[in-house]
Amino acid sequence: MDVTSTNTANNDTVNMQKRERIRLERVEGDRNRVEEAGSLIVWFDTAGLATPADCEGMLGRIVNQAYTGVVLYPENVAALAPAIPARVIKVLHAPRIEDLERLKTLPQGGQSFVVASPEVQVLQKAAELGFNTCYRAYVDDGDSLHASIQEGVHHAYLMVRFRDPTNIPLELVIASLQATRTVLIKEINTPTDVDDAIVTLGVMEVGADGVMFSPRSHGALSEFVSRLGRMDRAATKVEVASVVRSVPIGMGYRSCIDTTTLFSPTEGMLVGSTSQGGILCCPEVFFLPYMELRPFRVNAGAVHSYVYNYNNRTDYMSELRAGASIMLVDHTGKTRRSSVGRMKTEVRPLRLIEVEFASGERINAIMQDDWHVRIFSDEAKPLNITALKPGDKVLGHLAQPGRHVGIKVDEHIIET
Repeated sequence: MDVTSTNTANNDTVNMQKRERIRLERVEGDRNRVEEAGSLIVWFDTAGLATPADCEGMLGRIVNQAYTGVVLYPENVAALAPAIPARVIKVLHAPRIEDLERLKTLPQGGQSFVVASPEVQVLQKAAELGFNTCYRAYVDDGDSLHASIQEGVHHAYLMVRFRDPTNIPLELVIASLQATRTVLIKEINTPTDVDDAIVTLGVMEVGADGVMFSPRSHGALSEFVSRLGRMDRAATKVEVASVVRSVPIGMGYRSCIDTTTLFSPTEGMLVGSTSQGGILCCPEVFFLPYMELRPFRVNAGAVHSYVYNYNNRTDYMSELRAGASIMLVDHTGKTRRSSVGRMKTEVRPLRLIEVEFASGERINAIMQDDWHVRIFSDEAKPLNITALKPGDKVLGHLAQPGRHVGIKVDEHIIET
């Protein structure tokens, strides 16, 4: 393998490791505060707002919803800082070294603050005083892009505002910072551009680490918070189960789910015959001797099956259509959202796979009875379903039974 290929492979690994690390740790000095694992960094810019009254109720909503940081200025820090709870990061934008003096007038000398500036000398002084720092850059050409990266790696945060609407420069910054501890935040230029803020968090699938989006209307704020919640970077519980039986049951209709994304080798979809849970089904990303791989596809199961989705919902396989939202799940339970590209339904021989969890509860899935159809083992390895035998360990999800049109309801229900 040449050096370029080796570096590419290493960077892919490091990129995922970095995403995990910043979710769990963030940066030194902040890791015991604010964001939970899996949350996003969302900052609000108070430029032009002098007092809480000027915010027209926005600041109160900001600090009690999805926002995790507020950027303050020398002229408003004394008035606004007391309204910001300790769990929210306070950032002082300091264009001059003299502006750091403002921090001395705040409780505990402002030591809980992060100092942001476009001036390297200011940040050097702030670091000497013990503050975490954020390099604030404006990118309008190739030189300024590379300069922002070169300086940004020396700071806890790099906040970048781009002149042009293309995401190519952002992708370059994401790629360049993936092996570093620097947390990347994109500043959204327009306070009404909710689309830009949401898209930024998904660029190159992993997205920027955060955004600074600063709406000045309650409508734009409500839309942003709502759409942010629907990004669903949550987790679902994946457990080990033991195969009880695996038997052919004759012909029937089964569906393949073709998605608009590419699966990783540890991702799949949860599919089951009942509302009590599903088995983690493999995508077609593993070697097959007689056909090309289909890394966008899960040969998911019989048309009556439930496909487990976000918000504790399920969809019948037969109801999924192009454009429908679906949940991808990896072997640890981490999830990401994708969409159906198409459903491919055909008559095929079917096989019943029944598994039992440690609690004694049993679920089953009915899938195409063919050697190339696979489910995940407890070690996240593909198991050919025709080779399954009692006692084999697989991955699945155990849910509380009882659903009406896919929505969890509290009722007594027995499914067999």
